[in-house]
Amino acid sequence: MPDTAAHHTAAHYTAEFLRVKALAERGVASAQHSLGFMYVNGQGVPRNDELAVAWYRMAASAGLEQAQYNLGVMYQKGQGAPQDLAQAVYWYTQAAEKGYAAAQYNLGWLYAKGQGMPADVHQALHWFGKAAAQGDPGAQHNLGMMYEGGKGVAQDIERAIEWYRRAADQNYARSQFNLALRYDSGQGLGELNGRDVQQALHWFRKAAEQGYAPAQFNLGLRYDKGQDLPQDSAKAILWYTRAGDQGHASSQFNLALIHDSGHGVARDPALALQWFRKAAEQGHAGAQDNLGLRYEHGQGVEQDYAAAAHWYRKAAEQGSAGAQYHLAQLIDAGHGRGEGDPQDNAQDRQQATDWYRKAAEQGHLRAQFDLALRFENGIGIGQDTRQALHWYGKAADQEYAPAQYMLGQLLDRDDSGMADPRQACGWYRKAADQGHALAQFALGLRYDSGHGVERDYEAAHFWYLCAARQGHARAQFNLGVMYASGQGVQRDLVEAYAWLHRAAGAGVAPAASYIQRIAARMGPALLAQANGYAGAA
Repeated sequence: MPDTAAHHTAAHYTAEFLRVKALAERGVASAQHSLGFMYVNGQGVPRNDELAVAWYRMAASAGLEQAQYNLGVMYQKGQGAPQDLAQAVYWYTQAAEKGYAAAQYNLGWLYAKGQGMPADVHQALHWFGKAAAQGDPGAQHNLGMMYEGGKGVAQDIERAIEWYRRAADQNYARSQFNLALRYDSGQGLGELNGRDVQQALHWFRKAAEQGYAPAQFNLGLRYDKGQDLPQDSAKAILWYTRAGDQGHASSQFNLALIHDSGHGVARDPALALQWFRKAAEQGHAGAQDNLGLRYEHGQGVEQDYAAAAHWYRKAAEQGSAGAQYHLAQLIDAGHGRGEGDPQDNAQDRQQATDWYRKAAEQGHLRAQFDLALRFENGIGIGQDTRQALHWYGKAADQEYAPAQYMLGQLLDRDDSGMADPRQACGWYRKAADQGHALAQFALGLRYDSGHGVERDYEAAHFWYLCAARQGHARAQFNLGVMYASGQGVQRDLVEAYAWLHRAAGAGVAPAASYIQRIAARMGPALLAQANGYAGAA
């Protein structure tokens, strides 16, 4: 059965087209413009952009501002005629000078972007102002942006907010979002200066409900982190998904993180991988790095070092320190070459060092440490103790215990040219306080010998004990000796016997003779107790 309503509508458009065409051919400008509009939209006639331009031009030449505006749009887009921005500027100007707000807005935009004429922020401000005064929300928003950024006008945050508010009250989503950001930061609110969370959330939600992806992301983030709103992973996923479906890369990345960790929802690694890939393909560096990790370790995908290198490199070239470090490690392991590339170990070492340096210069702790190791040992770069000291220092200042220990080692070495036993002890102490067993043993040695600090057997015993409890064999041996002699601690042959047994079991050769001598000093009952204690330990 035919669609009667659709048939009636088509007949109406055809009749209207014939009526308007007759008027247009008689030179009626408004009819010429309407005919052009019909050709653009295929109303009552097959769509024909070239004929639309022809009829718009006739009406525009007669001075009809709406036709002048639409002709400008056609030239700007290259629709129905070759793109000609100068012609677009000409026709927009004709309409703008007659007060046509949409033309004033577009003219302001072309001046701002320098399209069809040299960029001129003052002209942009002028035409945006004209359109904004007529209530055009896009122009009001752009005026707000110009006042906020101080472009073509002195920076004035309060005036920027005024314009944002005018556009926001007309449901202009970008202004609603910018207004929310201002309430969130509390800047430029005049007498109300100070953060207003409820107003911020109100405007974020307004913009989000209109489909503005950055606002949807912002709401998702707040639900995700429990910031200003109760933590709610389901609502976070809802808003992230709405933005992610529009191609918002950060939302896609955060969705991947939620599904990967199972934070507040059932863990779904396959879905996480899908979102990581979507974000990575849009150039999100964090997602690219994450995808690289999955290919390197075969997590949810078949292990593929070439793919890992590809994604690490994408992120690394965007300046992601984590990806630069991961790429350096991959190259270091001999997996950074493309399939079929010839092996070149020297080139690999140099390339790895370059990426370690890039990451280290951005403050990446592990890259700083690894770069220091390379300078200390001349791996992929000339041996340079001063540079090693520099990079160990950078990592040590970030409270990285292994770097603090290595800095102590370097300052302890007589052949480094920078020996400083007291400073070395200071770094050992920092690492030891964090539970670093090698540093605890080194500090025990120094208190034992008085090297770089005043000799203090009790302190030596304390640090040996800390390291020994972590399984450090030499510390266990020295601790046993101290218990045997009563140095820094009350003599205790059972404790001495037990610690020396542990050291012997770990391969410290001198421990065996000490065990024999201590056993000779104990009666049968005490020796049985010591053997039982050593066995239990």
